[in-house]
Amino acid sequence: MTMPWHPIDLPSLQVGLLHTLVSRTRPDDEVREFHGSLRWAEFLLERSGGRLRPGDYVRVGSDSIFHGLGDWVFSGVLYDDPGWGSERLRDYAERHAITVGTAREMRAYAADFIAECADAVLADEPDVIGFTTTFMQNVSSLALARELKVRRPELTVVFGGSNCDGPMGHALHRNHPFVDHVVRGEGEYAFPALLRHLDEGTPPADVPGLCWWDGEVSRANPESRRTVAPADIPSPDYDDWQSALDASPVAEYVHPKLVVEGARGCWWGEKHHCTFCGLNGSAMAFRAKPGERLWSELDRLVRRHRILDVVTVDNIIDMAYFKDFLPRAAASGWDLRMHYEVKSNLTPDQLALLADSGTAHIQPGIESLGSRVLDLMDKGVTGARNIRTLRECENHSLTCSWNLLYGFPGETADDYTSVIDQLPALVHLQPPGGAHRIQLERFSPHFNDPGLGFGKRRPAEMYQHVYDLPEDELADLVYLFDTEDAGIGGEAEARLRAGVERWLTDHPGSRLTFAEDGDALLVHDRRVGWPRRTHRFTGWQSAALRRLEDGRSGTALHRLLAEDGHPVPAEELDEWLQQALELGLLFRDGRTCVSLPTWGEPLRMDDDAVTGPSAGYVYGMLYYRRGPGFVTVMDRRDPTASVRYTLDDPDLLSAFDTLQVPTPLDELTDIQREATSLLAGEGLVRVTDGRAVALPPRIGRWPVPCTGI
Repeated sequence: MTMPWHPIDLPSLQVGLLHTLVSRTRPDDEVREFHGSLRWAEFLLERSGGRLRPGDYVRVGSDSIFHGLGDWVFSGVLYDDPGWGSERLRDYAERHAITVGTAREMRAYAADFIAECADAVLADEPDVIGFTTTFMQNVSSLALARELKVRRPELTVVFGGSNCDGPMGHALHRNHPFVDHVVRGEGEYAFPALLRHLDEGTPPADVPGLCWWDGEVSRANPESRRTVAPADIPSPDYDDWQSALDASPVAEYVHPKLVVEGARGCWWGEKHHCTFCGLNGSAMAFRAKPGERLWSELDRLVRRHRILDVVTVDNIIDMAYFKDFLPRAAASGWDLRMHYEVKSNLTPDQLALLADSGTAHIQPGIESLGSRVLDLMDKGVTGARNIRTLRECENHSLTCSWNLLYGFPGETADDYTSVIDQLPALVHLQPPGGAHRIQLERFSPHFNDPGLGFGKRRPAEMYQHVYDLPEDELADLVYLFDTEDAGIGGEAEARLRAGVERWLTDHPGSRLTFAEDGDALLVHDRRVGWPRRTHRFTGWQSAALRRLEDGRSGTALHRLLAEDGHPVPAEELDEWLQQALELGLLFRDGRTCVSLPTWGEPLRMDDDAVTGPSAGYVYGMLYYRRGPGFVTVMDRRDPTASVRYTLDDPDLLSAFDTLQVPTPLDELTDIQREATSLLAGEGLVRVTDGRAVALPPRIGRWPVPCTGI
């Protein structure tokens, strides 16, 4: 089962995998799923009379993950005290200037919700209850587990998931006696082995990584270095989730997405573990399914669930997927919209393939635009390369999510001066979500090696209003830690944060684009904060700007121009480079200069072209997307509700396809006319003067940023 605060628009990959795993390895067992996150959203909507909606669920859950609000909502139930932690949260909220009114309102419903969940779970008369827990799912899961064991002590309660990795799993187990077992690490091998021991009534002392009770003593078996082979990773079963969502009153508030997994671990982290990153925990070893198999799984899920939005959970894309998986997606002809995490040094051709495959949203781990700070992170890229990635994302209409991180031991204000000075020139490129001081994460090199600069640490302050545990136990249980500030502060920090805030503000109305005019190269500057003008470059200057798209030093550029037949004096080239920098047409990272203008521009939601009457229907109000044997139509014309139609009946599809162009009614078959009448009744077809035409256009490009996935 999965409890709050799992995203309600996504199926639980862990539940889907374990369902398939148990069904395959233990075919005589009956498997039931419990989607507690979806039930919580439904419960809030009903009990609050519609006041607490899914958007509030997101704000208290995902958006407040670094303040622990979601866990706090259920702490009072776990500790059987409705007021537990309230004063601590109030003091915390005042110090951190956060609003907690919605979380307080939700907490009033938490006890009744846990009781209702226990009723529903026990009605199925289970023998074993499995909880998967990641991020802020611990307390809600523990609260329900406690209630279940109070009511039915003979139940076996098992926990697993990212919150149970390493010492966290043992701390969770030994501090909560109502949890019988904790699976630490991957579950594909351990969980079936545990179930066999439960069948036989034998102690599970040989199950690697498992925590179990030996009388009143919490045992933690040594963890295995063996990782799950890709061939042994099952394909998830989302049928129960789909049924639960289809029957839910919350369905009208969410846009469902599929979750797929191609790889585990991180191939970069195996060689150079980014110093601040705690992802992957004890399973860094990179493994990937063959691209053909991943495409087969995605094909099956898309056809079965009629959903074209896809979230991949891989921490980093397998580079082999550029040869096998992505070309298959691009050739499908489906209107997929996928999310992928990638490395920031992809080539323009690779980014173009991502776009062609239906990948609309990438998370490339840019983190910084200064090469020395990137070296301190062990990122393996330069600031100039990251600028190229941001520019190419514009060229290929890829939404790029990233944060600018600072606070690394060894960084200085000088490492940021040039970057901050050049931020105004970047306003046409996608900005970071913000400038954030890094946090200390368990499993990161910063955490594992205090010698890297964070010698003093303690569990993050937010856990004080989440858990009623001593600090030494919290130190093993939690993922985030407070530590002394490192790196920049004072004026440099203030300038960086102000520069990023200005970037976020100025980006929507900013453009800097190339255009060709015969032999001349034009640069149209429409950036906020810069004079509105068009620069015209010819001869070697035009060639220089094109050469600098790949990033070059002045010396290398001088040599390449000479090879291209432009023997420009070095002094004249240096003078021109300085002028181009002052005009904000280049970004300089050390000795490397990168051209900033983009070719064309992605659609943005603030564009006149997007907000006009016709294009607005395409990108915000009414559109369709095509999948294998079906069409989905999104209708948001009514501002009070959105409707998603799935057309998979052959007759409806035939009529819909025929009516992509205005067609006389007397040219339609009787079946097509009946289908046309049905579509017209839903407002998807317009009939006038004896002719009919389908209204939704097929969406071709997603606006940047693409916020729907």
